[in-house]
Amino acid sequence: MNTTKKPKTALISVFNKDGLAPIVKKLAALNIEIYSTGGTEKFIKNLGINVIPVEDLTSYPSILGGRVKTLHPKVFGGILARRENAEDLSQLATYKIPEIDIVIVDLYPFEKTVESGASEQEIIEKIDIGGISLIRAAAKNFKDVICVSSINQYEDFEKLLSENNGEISLENRKAFAAKAFAVSSNYDTAIFHYLNKNETAFRASFDTVSTLRYGENPHQKGLFYGNLNDLFDKLHGKELSYNNLLDVDAAVNLMNEFKNDTPTFAILKHNNACGLAQRDTLKQAYIDALAGDPTSAFGGVLISNKEIDVATATEIHKLFCEVVIAPSYSNEALAILKGKKNRIILIQKNVQLPNAQYRTALNGILFQDRNNKTDNQSIVTKATDKSPTDKELDDLFFASKICKHTKSNTIVLAKNKQLFASGTGQTSRVDALNQAIEKAKHFGFNLSEAVMASDAFFPFPDCVEIAHNVGIDTIIQPGGSIKDQLSIDYCNKNKMSMIFTGTRHFKH
Repeated sequence: MNTTKKPKTALISVFNKDGLAPIVKKLAALNIEIYSTGGTEKFIKNLGINVIPVEDLTSYPSILGGRVKTLHPKVFGGILARRENAEDLSQLATYKIPEIDIVIVDLYPFEKTVESGASEQEIIEKIDIGGISLIRAAAKNFKDVICVSSINQYEDFEKLLSENNGEISLENRKAFAAKAFAVSSNYDTAIFHYLNKNETAFRASFDTVSTLRYGENPHQKGLFYGNLNDLFDKLHGKELSYNNLLDVDAAVNLMNEFKNDTPTFAILKHNNACGLAQRDTLKQAYIDALAGDPTSAFGGVLISNKEIDVATATEIHKLFCEVVIAPSYSNEALAILKGKKNRIILIQKNVQLPNAQYRTALNGILFQDRNNKTDNQSIVTKATDKSPTDKELDDLFFASKICKHTKSNTIVLAKNKQLFASGTGQTSRVDALNQAIEKAKHFGFNLSEAVMASDAFFPFPDCVEIAHNVGIDTIIQPGGSIKDQLSIDYCNKNKMSMIFTGTRHFKH
């Protein structure tokens, strides 16, 4: 059976008229009869093309300030009628309802109205009723009707009409129906999020999807739902992989802690910082970040809080790295970094990161607010007799920011605003500390007068004792253990300083 159909009629009701004119002209050239409403009808008339007002079909004017225009059996009957069903066709003839073969809709811009800060009344008026109903009806009856449900589909639809002299296959009608339900579900999700204040249900919707080379491993399928162009301008390199995206996410979140600070450079591997430093120049910040672990930096993700200049780019170019991220690049620096054809170069836009965080767990979804709490002078309490110096406090807060973005259990060692080493993802806090100490010594760091940060409290004094034995006498930790006093007593006995933040920073 031939499932290709040549449409005879079209109903057009759109908010955004951009790009509509070529489609209307093509429909007219194919002798397709056009029905329309309100502003769209005027737009078509101004093109000098015949158009039938929907009011002439329904014998009802647009009422309630435009809230009701197309919601009528003579419209929806023509869309939903099953062309192979004799009873449906008989009813169309009885009630003088024309078949409608094409429905073109572009919905009221609800999300943009919300983002504009408009009043609640203005926002509610941008909840499209007629348009969403037309989309669902046309998409449901894809066996006979094609639904163009967004301005983003105009170009593809025009091409479809041109290539086949107006004939449209069932495969294409079904594909456009899938897009239509994606549009309608995304629209309803946006309205739900606006109205839902009690978190009674979970809904997520993304219009943009990218097919990745593979998932975490080559045998796994990988997709990214979301629009990376909202966050980055990609200047060069291969496509971002699944693992790249996880590392880029970790890098962006970490550097957000240092966004307005002096030149800061970080190097990440497997979502953890393996190097980070703050210096007077970005070049030196990079060199000292690399010194933290030049082995792990191979194939890593690099991120800066300042424009990358030619001096820094020259140093970076000596390293094989997957991704470089910065707010901007000098022309000379960019030319150098493009010297490796696969190196991904991103400009990070000044966009606020989403506050909501989701991840799958078992047969459901976990939600939490972003960890927006950063340790600082105003929230800490002195736990020991000895107080940290101002310089030590600077290093403590520096280390604490890194600790917050490192996999638990973690211990971070730093000095002079340079990451010396971290113990990451250990089942024991003692193991995390020993890992950090061993690593720092391996790369030649002198731990005397370094500081230590922990993402959670010390249940026993073993960690402060181990730290003291290698020359670390300044500590920041959340506190809150029923045995805090044991660690405090050891610190006081050995003239160490320790401050409590009262905030745990687990990261799993």
